[in-house]
Amino acid sequence: MSTTAVLRSEWIKIRSVRSILGSLIAVFLVTMVVTVLTFATVGQAEADNADAELVFGAFYALNFGQIAAISFGATAISSEYLNGALSMSLAAVPRRTHFYMIKMSLVGGAVLTVGLITSFGSFLVGQLFMGEYAIGLGEPGAVRAAFGGGIYLALMALFAAGVTVLLRSAVAVLSLLIPSILIVSFVIGDIAGNAADYLPDRAGQLVLHQHPEGSLGPWAGLAVTAAWAAAALLAGWWALRRRDA
Repeated sequence: MSTTAVLRSEWIKIRSVRSILGSLIAVFLVTMVVTVLTFATVGQAEADNADAELVFGAFYALNFGQIAAISFGATAISSEYLNGALSMSLAAVPRRTHFYMIKMSLVGGAVLTVGLITSFGSFLVGQLFMGEYAIGLGEPGAVRAAFGGGIYLALMALFAAGVTVLLRSAVAVLSLLIPSILIVSFVIGDIAGNAADYLPDRAGQLVLHQHPEGSLGPWAGLAVTAAWAAAALLAGWWALRRRDA
């Protein structure tokens, strides 16, 4: 089967499974809803704080969008392990590496597209509520943060997808990654200091800061997240090659 045909069939899977498509759409919707609710209520009050970082604060809602991105990466892969779907997929595309690369490219590409729209949209919509504190894309670091935010969401989705191939369960992956991002990362950060900047979420979010502090710069932090994603994808590829469908 040609690459184009495989891409088409995999996209049909995403569109036809409600939970997968819903989690992709949620990347945008959740982020925008949180943006509106947050900036319409406490946006200006938070900006008035002397320690406020307006660029980083503009992307606050991506903390919630990343959960949807992780969910998409996990559910898009875990669907292959239901009712023998993977066996049928590999019967149609016997070359496992070819199948894996196309599958992951589609997952990453879909979230990158939605993530960039989400990141720029969240920034622009949030500033509508900021009054005298509003900033534009001309603010130093704003465009870099907006592009980086979209890339970050795609990398987190790929990280989750790679781990899902290893564990063969979206529930297991979500139970592992979401508490880690929401709780463990902050606990480790309080204990380990700058070492926590090398965790996948903390490193990637450095790109959202106007002036990141610590041992990593904004793009170096995103590269660390990319390394985590690459490691997970490599481990997933090894597992797919070694295990029975």
